[in-house]
Amino acid sequence: MPGFFARTLVAALLPLVVAGLIAGAGAAPALTADGDTGPQWTHATALTGEPKYGPDVDHFDYVNPDAPKGGTVRLATSGGFDTFNPILSRGNPAPGLGLTFDRLMDDALDEMNISAIYGLIAEATRHPADDSWVEFRLNPKARWHDGAPITVDDVVWSFEKLVEVNPSQRFYYRNVVKAEKVADDVVRFTFDVKNNRELPHIMGQIPVLPKHWWEGTDANGNKRDISKGTLEPPLGSGPYKIKSFEANRSITYERVKDYWAADLPVRKGTYNFDEIRYDSYMDSAVSLEAFKGDQYDFRDERSASVWAKGYDFPAVQDGRVIRQEFADKASGVMQAFVPNLRLKKFADPRVREALNYAYDFETTNEIISAGLLKRVNSFFAGTELASSGLPKGEELKILEGVRDEVPPEVFTTPYENPVGGSPQKVRANLRHALKLLTEAGYRLDGRKLVDASGKQLSIEFLYYDKGQEKGLLPYLSNLNSIGIATTPRLVDVPQYINRLRNRDFEILTYVWPESLSPGNEQRDFWGAEAADRPQSRNVAGIKDKAVDTLVDKVIYAKDRAELVAATHALDRVLLWKHFVIPQFYSDVDRTARWDRFGHPEKMPEYTYGFPEIWWWDKAKAAKVGPQP
Repeated sequence: MPGFFARTLVAALLPLVVAGLIAGAGAAPALTADGDTGPQWTHATALTGEPKYGPDVDHFDYVNPDAPKGGTVRLATSGGFDTFNPILSRGNPAPGLGLTFDRLMDDALDEMNISAIYGLIAEATRHPADDSWVEFRLNPKARWHDGAPITVDDVVWSFEKLVEVNPSQRFYYRNVVKAEKVADDVVRFTFDVKNNRELPHIMGQIPVLPKHWWEGTDANGNKRDISKGTLEPPLGSGPYKIKSFEANRSITYERVKDYWAADLPVRKGTYNFDEIRYDSYMDSAVSLEAFKGDQYDFRDERSASVWAKGYDFPAVQDGRVIRQEFADKASGVMQAFVPNLRLKKFADPRVREALNYAYDFETTNEIISAGLLKRVNSFFAGTELASSGLPKGEELKILEGVRDEVPPEVFTTPYENPVGGSPQKVRANLRHALKLLTEAGYRLDGRKLVDASGKQLSIEFLYYDKGQEKGLLPYLSNLNSIGIATTPRLVDVPQYINRLRNRDFEILTYVWPESLSPGNEQRDFWGAEAADRPQSRNVAGIKDKAVDTLVDKVIYAKDRAELVAATHALDRVLLWKHFVIPQFYSDVDRTARWDRFGHPEKMPEYTYGFPEIWWWDKAKAAKVGPQP
């Protein structure tokens, strides 16, 4: 389930959070500490089973509770930033902004399979068995950086402003009908639906902002406005605050020495660097050269071709730079060429399927990426949520409910992408692509593929990173060979973001990251109501009755088994509708770092957790040399 403050250093367009259910939700009512009867208060929530850590745990297993504090870590980000307002849907928020704000609850990095989260601003939570509301009891120690207590009024105000100024979040939280103070230290969120198992959980992950600061005035006496962007460093509650910045170029955060939550189990042993700095780079090639020149410390390499061929430089050879792969078990992904279904030219699924037949992944992967990538064959690629084979059991039962609204192949044929890799296979695939396009009403007129009016089929491919051209141009060449006119359109990041938000594109590359616990965010990804909202993540513009039905099956699944079956069904239908042209993914995170840092001996299962659980190692840093 996506949220505001993602852990990844990649694009701010693609944030993620985990989703789940409060453990013990079905338990009988019990007498609570304040004398009322109702659901039991609990320190943690989990989607399935019980949280790993009990209420008396001192720290999580994957951290070093005695990690030294100090040092600076320098990170890179793509694009720039123009606001410190964390809840607006417009503008480009500064990278790392989530470091300055705490949430009601936070996750454990070794429990993403059951989506467990633990108390932070809220020391406890509870909700009834029908999931019709949820309450959070605030930790009396919770403080803003100015020393003022975090209050229930802050939480209620933050939520109300979130849905007021951000249309995407208003849609996401549409089932929340009320946020209210029910005691001096207790906030309640009431829902207009029952048995939506995610809702009690995701309310614990809303951003909490200081009402008194945002309703106050700045140093010049001007009243602040949460509905507008700002470059005034905001008051926060998290482990860091903004130290300095240069808009669109660089921002430095400094550790809060008296951070109120430093000794809580969710925070002990984390956020150990005195400073975290982000520098913006507009071009991936420039960013790589900056890393080679020791201008930043840690690189999450997203390009397999660069990983295979771009790290032959002295610092790697002499050991000052460490290359390390970490298994990626925490998320699935669909990365794809995405046709804009709002355009008539992409309305026919045969046209979209033909575009898939023209994409020779195998040759591109071998020549450009040294065979390091895998073809995406699922909207949940790399997880147990990916469909395979033919539907059976609970999945088949679910699919029977939409049989008349989906292609018959859903029931008869396992989905497979076309396979290239040799001239013979590529020619066969292109012939089949032409067959599909002919069935869709196109014909070859000389070397041009034209419609009934004689107009050539043309496609503009929008992208912002010149490094994409190595994989894109061979695909365009294949499309040209069957008479389709193509235009590669390279734009800068702000223009790309604006065109994406305004749906001003024909085809672009987009990534939908998936947690191991899909839920309400699927409406924003694929739901008909989201298709015409400019800032939703239904980038493709999907409006499909069967998809909407299956999304609800995912959201209202009663247990893990039903959730997996419903997700398989949704995945299978999304694939057979040919909404996108699947690209590739990797099931490992490829990282490179200047060897100045230490990490826990026992790393969390689902992420490498940099820089959250790492620290500055003075001995290693002395060997590598000082940061420039």
